[in-house]
Amino acid sequence: MTLRPPAGESSGSHPRHALEPLLNAPVRLSVAAALAPVDKAEFGFVRDLVEVTDSALSKQIAALEDGGLVAVDKGRVGRRARTWLSLTEDGRAAYARHLTALRAIALGPG
Repeated sequence: MTLRPPAGESSGSHPRHALEPLLNAPVRLSVAAALAPVDKAEFGFVRDLVEVTDSALSKQIAALEDGGLVAVDKGRVGRRARTWLSLTEDGRAAYARHLTALRAIALGPG
C-alpha cells in the first residue's frame, strides 16, 4: 500500500516547489534565457530575440524588475536613448533553480 498525503497537503518534496513563480510566464522565462549567457543586453535585441512587441516586453520586464530578477539601466549611445537589461545575482540563481526544477519534473522520479 502506498501512503499519500491528504488532498491539499504536500510534503514539499516535488520539484515544482522549486519553480520561480515569476518565471512561469513564457515570455519572462524567455527573457531570463536570453539574458543568462550575457552580462547585459539591449532592450531591442531581447525584444527581437523573444519576438514580442515593445509594450509586451516592457510589461514583463517591469514584473521581473519588481521581483528583483532583472536590472534595467538607461543611457545614451550617441544621441540615441538605450535601455540595457541584465539578470541580477538573485535572477541568475532563480533561473538556475527554475531550470533544475523543470529538468527534474521532465525526467520524473525514475
